Amino acid sequence: MRFAILALAVLAFAAPAADFPAPQEGSWTVRDFRFHTGDVLPELKLAYRTLGAPSGEPVVVLHGTTGSGASMLTPAFGGELFGAGQPLDAKRYYVILPDALGHGRSSKPSDALRTKFPRYNYDDIVDAAHRLVAEHLGVKHARLVIGNSMGGMETWIWAQKHPQFMDVAVPMASLPTEMASRNWIMRRLIIDSIRRDPKNAQFASVFFAFATSGGNQALFKQAPTREKADALLDARLKAPFSADPDDILYQWDSSRDYNPSAGLEKIQATLLAINSADDERNPPETGVLDREIKRVKNGRVLLIPASPDTAGHGTTGSAKWWKNELAELLQRAPRLSH
Repeated sequence: MRFAILALAVLAFAAPAADFPAPQEGSWTVRDFRFHTGDVLPELKLAYRTLGAPSGEPVVVLHGTTGSGASMLTPAFGGELFGAGQPLDAKRYYVILPDALGHGRSSKPSDALRTKFPRYNYDDIVDAAHRLVAEHLGVKHARLVIGNSMGGMETWIWAQKHPQFMDVAVPMASLPTEMASRNWIMRRLIIDSIRRDPKNAQFASVFFAFATSGGNQALFKQAPTREKADALLDARLKAPFSADPDDILYQWDSSRDYNPSAGLEKIQATLLAINSADDERNPPETGVLDREIKRVKNGRVLLIPASPDTAGHGTTGSAKWWKNELAELLQRAPRLSH
């Protein structure tokens, strides 16, 4: 299995960043959705967005923790991928962007149930998204499932629970192993902070973001003095914060039992794991991804080198670093029979 290192000088894709079609929004209600705990929700609303026509080749795009499908439509992500001539051109592909269970406009604790909402996990999120795509949208097979951060972890789960569903799987900013080390320690701290006092939600969220994302070189570039560091922190703390504490608590807590390692040999898709060398939550120097990728039959790793222009865990949120590799992969990856 090949281990690829992305050159610092990224070659420009054939088309520059471009506009993409306006997304179509929709929702679907699942009746009597059963969670892994055995709890049943009589009505589970699943929201989503799509780009392109349903006749296009399906692609599923999965967002990160606290985000939504809309968070994948930024200039840095969707603006590099979904426009004319770009790797996931919406004129060719049918791009599906679900709001994960507990996120966005999908059902979540703040809707009504609060802490009586079922304590969901990533398996529940994947099961709900798969049902949305397969049962409601009628997509039985996709060319690609790609996800970032939490979406990357969902991609690892999806690729083994539904190995014939996609030809290509691209988990980003993630590892296929259980929560551990700084990644889980910091999640515990944000969860426990909110449980102690819901008013801690904004402060804990800002603390978590600085501690686990941004990149050392990039952060020093932004704040090379104490004065600039204070100004950056103050701006984050004073920024509008509308997120609900119960929603945030559930969103971070849902990763508690994540661990797809046991099923890596089940993956049939061509898999490209994209991480960055300065990812604070998934540091490559532990060797975890190098070890685990050997168990994926058609798997390899793309590691983006750290620089003052990368953003640590947030690096993969900018498609410029990896869109050329994705375009090449989609051209050559075999199609699975289904």
